[in-house]
Amino acid sequence: MHRASFFVGARRFLERMRIQSGNNKRLNCNLLSQNFPNYFILFTKKEQDICQIKNHVMLQKEQIADRFRILQDTICHGLELADGQGKFLEDNWLRPEGGGGRSRVLEGAVIEKGGVMFSAVHGPLPEQIAKSMHLPPTDFFATGVSIVLHPHSPMAPIIHMNVRYFETGTGRWWFGGGIDLTPHYVVPDDALFFHEQLKSVCDRYHPAFYRDFKHHADDYFFLKHRQETRGVGGIFFDYLDDKCGVSQEKLFEFAVAVGETFAPTYTELLRRAQDRPWGEPEKRWQMLRRGRYVEFNLVWDRGTKFGLETNGRVESILMSMPPTAQWAYNLKPADGSPEAETLNWLRKGVDWV
Repeated sequence: MHRASFFVGARRFLERMRIQSGNNKRLNCNLLSQNFPNYFILFTKKEQDICQIKNHVMLQKEQIADRFRILQDTICHGLELADGQGKFLEDNWLRPEGGGGRSRVLEGAVIEKGGVMFSAVHGPLPEQIAKSMHLPPTDFFATGVSIVLHPHSPMAPIIHMNVRYFETGTGRWWFGGGIDLTPHYVVPDDALFFHEQLKSVCDRYHPAFYRDFKHHADDYFFLKHRQETRGVGGIFFDYLDDKCGVSQEKLFEFAVAVGETFAPTYTELLRRAQDRPWGEPEKRWQMLRRGRYVEFNLVWDRGTKFGLETNGRVESILMSMPPTAQWAYNLKPADGSPEAETLNWLRKGVDWV
């Protein structure tokens, strides 16, 4: 838009909004940004319309979505190499209210069931969700990559990763996500390695990120009805914006960096597990631990609830479920058994690094 035309259009818009808002000089700048998305306006307490107009410095949501698509591609390629045989099947879908995504599912030689999902959706934010976020009625835009992998071997861990960006019509934005590891059998050295990779990424962007996000993960990935953590934790963050002292651009870099550490970290964990022997007892234990995973996702996971409440694609939302799982009545492993040792690790506050 030509600069002079922008000024004329902006002033006309302000006059219209001034009439509708009862001559309120402190108008919300988001109203203008929705009509003139390449600029923002700063208001003063004085009775003047415009004191300064600058280029819009915020990242555009399309940039973020495009980068998340690339992240999905990169992760899928790395996982196909790690599996050795399986290839991802892609399913493109559209959301009636706005947006859509690419669902990719792998059933391979090492990974029994894995999903790497990308979505970018928008539309009116459901009232109950807006209230839970302490937001007025508004539109939303959300984009991200979500991953869950269930391996064949009970000696290899389940892993989950999610990075996402959320933006509302009120002008509020934030990043969220994290990675957590759910071993069927906890191997302390593997947990140490996993947390070292996460701490390395976090420390590049803020000295408190790992400490804080590890604590959040302990709290979030917790089955309250079982009084046990889902696994050995990881990192979890939500509502992460520039109030933390890190710019939007750097937070975007951080979210991408979390995503980029996923494939090499999990590939190494698969390599470590490939020669560990197992038999029917271990396979039965794996089915029971998968049952715990189902319980968490259906009862406590906010992402599952958000997807279902915003009319998301059910097949993609429930991709996180294992292909098979079991429940047993009041099962208590024998003292000193590998299964009992694993349960002893499923608690908050373990300092892995």
